[in-house]
Amino acid sequence: MTGTGRGDRAFVIALALIGGVYVFLIVALVVAQAMYTTPGTVWESLGSGAVRYAIQLSLISSTLTAILSVWVAVPLGYLLSRSAFPGKRLLEAVIDIPIILPPLVIGLGLLILFQTAPGRLLQRIIPVTYEVPSVILAQFMVSCAFAARTMRVAFDEISPRSEQVAMTLGCTRAQAFWRVTLPEAGGGILAAATLAWARALGEFGPILVFSGATRMKTEVLSTTVFLELSIGNLEAAVAVSLLMVGMAVAVLIVARSFGAGGSLGRAVGA
Repeated sequence: MTGTGRGDRAFVIALALIGGVYVFLIVALVVAQAMYTTPGTVWESLGSGAVRYAIQLSLISSTLTAILSVWVAVPLGYLLSRSAFPGKRLLEAVIDIPIILPPLVIGLGLLILFQTAPGRLLQRIIPVTYEVPSVILAQFMVSCAFAARTMRVAFDEISPRSEQVAMTLGCTRAQAFWRVTLPEAGGGILAAATLAWARALGEFGPILVFSGATRMKTEVLSTTVFLELSIGNLEAAVAVSLLMVGMAVAVLIVARSFGAGGSLGRAVGA
């Protein structure tokens, strides 16, 4: 083996060792939690009424959040990818604010927003603060930002040529979007929905501030972990944590099985 070959091998090994430390920590966290409890304890903890309610609300709210996030992210991503207009960079910065800000700040902002006159007027029609709708809104505020970034990357990777050809053949821009561009962005849409769903499932800060952590009312899995820890029930907290890990891994496996893994990775790293 030449000196260059040995140097390349050593370089790759060094990179693997550095990155492996982080991977080891992730695996160690999961293994430590799994070894802390037993399957019987996990099953018993997950069988309580409060946890079952939290599972149900988490699944419903995360799914609704993913749908709403994709519904907003598709037009936003397309606009940012295909159009040039004054204030575009400012719009991109605004969309990224929920990603950068601490989650607690997002929740506090929502809480204050709904204490304003328009917010109080809306709550006379639909109660939001400390109610189930607040859970979905808190999740949506953060998840949609990730979904919009994902769709921006997805549309950037699609050549505009096919869309332009469709318009030369008589399609309007809207028709070209629906018939050509949107079907090509199917993997990106799945990646956006997956990321939004997973992010909504793990959301905690905005929900705690804006929705509270009321048992059998606004309790989701993330706040269940907090509530169980607050009363010293560590085994129940670990059981719910393991459930959330399993759900997140399952969603990621499904996404990668349908070919959305690449779009997901590029979007997160964008």
